[in-house]
Amino acid sequence: MTIQRVVLNSRPGETGNPVAENFRVEEVNLPDNINEGQVKARTLYLSVDPYMRCRMNENTGTDYLTPWQLSQVVDGGGIGIIEESKHTNFSKGDFVTSFFWPWQTKVILDGNSLEKEKGHVAAGSNQTMVVSAAAGACGSLAGQMNQNSHIILCGQISQYNKDVPYPPPLPPAVEAIRKERNITRERYLVINYKDKFESGILQLSQWFKEGKLKIKETMINGLENIGAAFQSMMTGGNIGKQMVCISEKTSL
Repeated sequence: MTIQRVVLNSRPGETGNPVAENFRVEEVNLPDNINEGQVKARTLYLSVDPYMRCRMNENTGTDYLTPWQLSQVVDGGGIGIIEESKHTNFSKGDFVTSFFWPWQTKVILDGNSLEKEKGHVAAGSNQTMVVSAAAGACGSLAGQMNQNSHIILCGQISQYNKDVPYPPPLPPAVEAIRKERNITRERYLVINYKDKFESGILQLSQWFKEGKLKIKETMINGLENIGAAFQSMMTGGNIGKQMVCISEKTSL
């Protein structure tokens, strides 16, 4: 079976601006047969997210993310529908999701790496935080913080193409306030809350159905346009979650 996939074509460099040409679409053959414990799925939607920028570097700068390799398939958050299953927990027609979904039109995956998709809400990485990196750039906000308070770092996409230490240095006046009031800073890592994913998605889905949650997203169609979607997301071209629709057919 011939499918399309996206591979990392080139690296932008640690301080370069990512462009669509950093990615390349190519055709490859997908095996017709799957092994025990595997599933074959058709990709429906893929997500492009700011954290992926560090995966374009040879060194991601973190111990919890591996770099994408040149000429190898790229992966990230994705949703698909199972077309064939040899895993006891999944059946044909199930919707499944993974944080490490290959950027391919169809995939063969280990069923143990998948979760059943029970809701239809994708919560964007920029929607979660109480206080973000804005605290570092806004002296008036820092001035409102209490003694021994805490800054949760998230949404620093504007710094991802810069060669700066982590966490980024603060303006002298803000740093003085931080030290005087013993204000701490720590990054927010979504993977630290994997045990809450299922209950969170179910709750978000319920709020969405009840009209209590309004969703904004930017959708681009076609695997061949995922590089352009990534470039647009990195420069603020999206409103809400940036998604790429690979297949609109959600039934078998």
